[in-house]
Amino acid sequence: MLAGIDYFIVIAYIIGMLLLGLYFKKFVNSSEDYFLGGKSLPFWAIGMSIVVSDIGALDFVGVSGQAYRYGISVGNFDWVGSVPAMLLAAFIFIPYFWRGGMYTIPEYLGRRYNQKVRTIASVTWILFFALDLGVLFWASAVLLNVLMGWPIWISIISTAGVVGLYTYFGGITAVIMTDVVQFVIMFIGGFALVFLSLYEVGGWDNMVDKIATMGPEYRNHFDIIQPQDTKSPFPWTGILFGLTFVMANAYMIGNQSIVQRCLTAKNEWHAKASMIFGSALKMFIPILVLFPGLMAVVVHPGLADGDQALPMMIKSILPPGLVGLMFAAFFAGLMSSVDSLLNSTATLFTKDIYEPFIKKGADDKHYLKVGQITTLVLLVIGVATSPISSDFPGIYVAIQTFMSYFQGPIFAILLLGIFWKRTTEWGGLSALVIGIGFAIYLNVFKEQFFTIEDPFLYISWWSFLLGAIINVTVSLLTKKHTDEQLQGLVFSSKILVKNKKV
Repeated sequence: MLAGIDYFIVIAYIIGMLLLGLYFKKFVNSSEDYFLGGKSLPFWAIGMSIVVSDIGALDFVGVSGQAYRYGISVGNFDWVGSVPAMLLAAFIFIPYFWRGGMYTIPEYLGRRYNQKVRTIASVTWILFFALDLGVLFWASAVLLNVLMGWPIWISIISTAGVVGLYTYFGGITAVIMTDVVQFVIMFIGGFALVFLSLYEVGGWDNMVDKIATMGPEYRNHFDIIQPQDTKSPFPWTGILFGLTFVMANAYMIGNQSIVQRCLTAKNEWHAKASMIFGSALKMFIPILVLFPGLMAVVVHPGLADGDQALPMMIKSILPPGLVGLMFAAFFAGLMSSVDSLLNSTATLFTKDIYEPFIKKGADDKHYLKVGQITTLVLLVIGVATSPISSDFPGIYVAIQTFMSYFQGPIFAILLLGIFWKRTTEWGGLSALVIGIGFAIYLNVFKEQFFTIEDPFLYISWWSFLLGAIINVTVSLLTKKHTDEQLQGLVFSSKILVKNKKV
């Protein structure tokens, strides 16, 4: 049972986020303000926003649960996965996107290849974000139901109302600046749990010694590199080829909700620095989300479900006040993920679907209003589809698997598109369509090709590899682009500066 101070902290946090987000309404006067923050935001705010939007309550619970079951190897997703990908994005891709005046990643693909590639990529991300939105609404409802005792539908509508209001009125500036506060709350709550848990188990060395004596199933618990034949979902081959080479790069370079934040930077230096700063902050994320799961092995051994590890640690370790702060940290992650999806999906629809196909050449205020209306429609869709999550306990894992359907092929055409001038529009289109089809085929018949239960890392690698081969082969057989067509779109050419603020 929560203490009165815990209830106060959570309610004060929700109201505070709403008021802070609505404050930024006065800065939104154009579609560029709404989607790109008027290109005026500093690197430190963007870096914090990138990190907090990538970590939600489900990640807290899920990664702690994986650490409880398999040990520290799950930390590879940040240490080996995210950080190198963010640095690659900072020094190679972000400058081209920012200077080129891009609103979306599919917009770059459209300029580099053709409108068909742009549309397929955009529709794919829109469908993924819309599906993910319902899952996040349900997760926030379950959290508030457990924490505050609110009915599920009241919790869903409350979350949608708070996040929807400040995202509708304040656009991406409200999203990023509320993320800054949510980042601070998440880190304070998370580190409080880590330090108190470490004290409870008698320090790191004592915890390692205790876990080592608990049986042979824990012998690899502190090996960050797992053997190829491991029973965990994290063999070193999957981590190296599927995660480091493909999924992490595709996520940090080709994910609209991540890259769009960098495009709000006040100049190119801030755009690069935001990713570099975010990569430094990312190094601390495994400590927040992984360590409590490890320490739960000692404090609460024998849990039937590893996902119970974090809630049990909060219940047994934290005093009144800090419990409320930790739940606020959970909710901060959820709200940040939701507002990111809302604004990014509205940007994709408005710039890649509505403007090219439904109404070209309208005035800027029209596209601003379309972006705001799309945000409201997405809220309704998210609320309406959220109960589906209750019927599928593994739907969050399924969503991560769905990402492996398209991230490999999209990264293949992004990588070749920017580094190889000979890539043609038909090479990119063929690679994208065939690569996605191949990834779906591997997922459907995964038992015939893979020995591990969730082979999404391998599927990402093989779909990326096939996409790259198809792209190269078809490109060599089709007419190449002229140097004028490639100006500002490939690494070997000068970047066309479309922004006045440099």
